[in-house]
Amino acid sequence: MIEPSIWLSENEASEILKVDEQFLQELIEWGYLKPGSHWRSSNDPEQLPWKPKFFYYISGCKEVIGHLQINETYLDHKAA
Repeated sequence: MIEPSIWLSENEASEILKVDEQFLQELIEWGYLKPGSHWRSSNDPEQLPWKPKFFYYISGCKEVIGHLQINETYLDHKAA
């Protein structure tokens, strides 16, 4: 079992959270996932600044997505 308080890659987070990677990006764009609290970008100099990889704090993201699923029915069609 994966520890819920760890940071995972976008692909791994997508699988654990049962949403697609695009939806994670949309949550960032819409302001639901906050930098530092829910996601961070890689500090690998080869990836900066054009295509940084994102890492997600699973327990924080689960909380946000759970809240949205309770309050927003449109999330059902976004599930992976």
